[in-house]
Amino acid sequence: MLDFLKPWLGRSSEPIKANVEIYTWQTCPFCIRAKLLLWWKGISYTEYKIDGDEEARNQMAERAQGRRSVPQIFINDRHIGGCDELYALDEQGELNPLLIQ
Repeated sequence: MLDFLKPWLGRSSEPIKANVEIYTWQTCPFCIRAKLLLWWKGISYTEYKIDGDEEARNQMAERAQGRRSVPQIFINDRHIGGCDELYALDEQGELNPLLIQ
């Protein structure tokens, strides 16, 4: 009904087709901030909570080119990086095109 507002709210007017995955710790402020941006944009994502799970963290690091900090974010199996990189993509107008591919 109010779809015409989506561009002004930062939400994509295109249907989101991307497979978004995010590795997090439950109390990590950067993880919370990254998930907030995804939620704000109306993006569904798969969250892997790896609190204290060293095996899961090793698997994440293998996918994330050795990076062990959280969050680590993947869009369609492409490593995006962490929270700062996610926000930078959004500010540069490059996030929405990744999400509708």
